[in-house]
Amino acid sequence: MSKVKYHESRKVENIRSALRASERLYGDRPAFMQKVDGEYKTVTYSRFRDMYEALGTELLARGFAGKRIIVTGDNCLDWATVYIAVVSGLGVIVPVDKDLPDEELQNIVDISEAAAIFYSPRLAQKVSALTGGIEKFSFDDIAGLIEAGRARLLDGERDYLRAHIDPDAMTALIFTSGTTGTSKGVMLSHRNICFNFSEVAQMAYIGPEEVFLSVLPMHHVYECTCGFLFPLYRGCCVAFSEGLRYITRNIQEVRPTIVCCVPILLETIYRKIWMNIRRKGIEKKVRSAIKLTRHMGAGVKRKVFAEIHDSLGGRMRMFICGGAAADPEVMSGLRDFGLLAIQGYGLTECAPLAAVNKDDYFRDDSAGLATPNGVLDIYDVQNDGTGEIRYKGDNVMLGYYRNPELTAEVIRDGWFYTGDLGYIDPDGFLHITGRKKNVIVTPGGKNIFPEELEAYLCRNRFIAEAVVVGYFNESHGNWDIVAVLYPDDAEFIEAYGRGYTQGQIAAEFSRAVEEVNGIVQSYKRITMYIVRNTEFPKNSSRKIKRAGIAEESEAEYRKKLVRA
Repeated sequence: MSKVKYHESRKVENIRSALRASERLYGDRPAFMQKVDGEYKTVTYSRFRDMYEALGTELLARGFAGKRIIVTGDNCLDWATVYIAVVSGLGVIVPVDKDLPDEELQNIVDISEAAAIFYSPRLAQKVSALTGGIEKFSFDDIAGLIEAGRARLLDGERDYLRAHIDPDAMTALIFTSGTTGTSKGVMLSHRNICFNFSEVAQMAYIGPEEVFLSVLPMHHVYECTCGFLFPLYRGCCVAFSEGLRYITRNIQEVRPTIVCCVPILLETIYRKIWMNIRRKGIEKKVRSAIKLTRHMGAGVKRKVFAEIHDSLGGRMRMFICGGAAADPEVMSGLRDFGLLAIQGYGLTECAPLAAVNKDDYFRDDSAGLATPNGVLDIYDVQNDGTGEIRYKGDNVMLGYYRNPELTAEVIRDGWFYTGDLGYIDPDGFLHITGRKKNVIVTPGGKNIFPEELEAYLCRNRFIAEAVVVGYFNESHGNWDIVAVLYPDDAEFIEAYGRGYTQGQIAAEFSRAVEEVNGIVQSYKRITMYIVRNTEFPKNSSRKIKRAGIAEESEAEYRKKLVRA
């Protein structure tokens, strides 16, 4: 570990003090860039502070002190203003996926006991259906609330500005999946989140001259901490992308220096670079140039491969990849062109950072090193050298909301047990070898929780038991989500008589799968189902033994795949 030399950083106790320091240091510099009427406009740190302090003042006057407030919608200045206004002395922010089905959004409202929801105008119909007395504010309402708050500040109201912030109290409540029986509400404090700021700053040089392009959804703790809050702590500018379809255009308009991304985005960029090279018939020339410059600095490579850099806005310096394991060849290949790509490992429960590669000391096949004040360890090491990854640091969550039993399972003696399997090599780099639990991670870094889908399936009267498994389909480079279903004999007899047929089972199961697919996000949809003729094996507590079910069902999956 003597090879590791850390960059300088400043520690902060809470998000409000981090932003106030940035405003003092960089007040006239742009904090955000957002497209308005077809053109990117900037908002300075000073103006942003004026906006969120006015909004917080008005919300406090309206009785929202200490309340839970949901924010959901597209990445934008309004989303950012609500988030900061809430955590800077008002209450608890609850960031929610804008694509959640109506039922799941209602469940989050109920479970979190949220007093208000702020939302993108295009979500108005979904939000209007919410019950429970929750107050509803469109992002279009924010300007009026800010004006009202400014008037209060001019009249001398200072309670919001002086509000005490307990760094160890819950300030963010983040639901890691749909709110079925498997959902977990992660409680994060200011200390949890701010710990990441100084840790990241020590692992990679990121200065106030950087422009981050915000592409990933801000409700996800990875983008929220690393692509939104951390840049503000460092005095950077955050430019909001208009969406995945417009990334190429936005890169040219914004000319970013850093992008937080997931592997699929990184791989798409790399694939397009080579596609253009081959289209121009210069592949041999480029490969020769790569060999000649391989051991030269990034500055030389930027000149040699200037056309590639121009296609990425001309200033792109670094990609920070998370959410899933990136292809080492892509990481290395981008570096051949003078583009640094590093990856990290995180979890919502760590707000999110547990490991990250340094900008000057990295392994392309690794999830990274422990940060200076975080500790990684492998627990219960097996014969092959792997074991469960556990982590210790000030960013470990307060616990799961209203679930002390589950909290006690994963946080023991100060260690957070991640449920992931891996090993640490002699140089301290973490390598993840698999998932201890059942989560299926898409190439785009999205998590699919089988238990969530099973809970929905088992609401159907004709399904006695369900186990959801994933098979990676090489032909389309993604997971096929397969439901293995055991029929409820009694229900079929009641509906169709003792002579019910396979066709009737197929009809009911197809309908059940269609119903589930209609209420979950697109990436969670079930690809196919398999009928199981015997009850699933269970342990003494009558819980299904999942081990071996995927292997046992694979032959039938392959048959159905061929017939499809």
